[in-house]
Amino acid sequence: MNSFIKIFDSPPQLALKLAEEFKNEVEKKSDNIYISISGGSTPKIFFRELTLPPFGNNIDWSKVHLFWSDERCVPPSDSESNYGMTKKNLLDFIQIPAGNIHRIMGESHPEKESVRYSKEIDKILPSGNDHFPQFDWVFLGMGEDGHTASLFPNAELLYICSNIAGVAIHPVSGQKRISLTERIINNSKRISFVVTGKNKASILKKILDGLPENKNYPASRIEPLSGNLDWWIDKEAAFYL
Repeated sequence: MNSFIKIFDSPPQLALKLAEEFKNEVEKKSDNIYISISGGSTPKIFFRELTLPPFGNNIDWSKVHLFWSDERCVPPSDSESNYGMTKKNLLDFIQIPAGNIHRIMGESHPEKESVRYSKEIDKILPSGNDHFPQFDWVFLGMGEDGHTASLFPNAELLYICSNIAGVAIHPVSGQKRISLTERIINNSKRISFVVTGKNKASILKKILDGLPENKNYPASRIEPLSGNLDWWIDKEAAFYL
């Protein structure tokens, strides 16, 4: 596994450099590129950057297939919808084929939708290790409790290794969510954590220390089997590094 950390002065600066990296990665691919994105405030800044010059429709979006790492079980019109946030800040401004957008249907029955979404991923993505579906690039955030996607500490879904996606329950609100599993995330060619804010500084240090006692934090369990892991963080999140 190859790994690196990039620290930026501000979230907007981070978003700009990440957008440049995104454009370069798409241009390097001669065929389709399969990407999983996340929700949250930092991705929102990144998505908005992608709509602006020199990005926007200078990117060949016909090659880009977008999936989501997780979704709250709400309709796309709900303010908590990860897909809804992406649509308002990115999809409405770019020329991406409708068939390249593979959203999790948060309004559907959670267990049935996790099965449907798993089948869609299995059908579309090329195979990687052990003939299991492989994303080219997975973007992840991280919560103050060390969760990533909707893999929460001590949650059953965290330890289910055979599935592509499953149903998670938020430990505080009890809200159901659909999430990719650790197995398919770690099977990716590249994984990028995007973390900003002083409130993430303490947990980020624990994750990056890599000590055995910190393995209960889901983010610390993200270790690509044969790909690259990189961290894009701002100086506030890097306060204790």
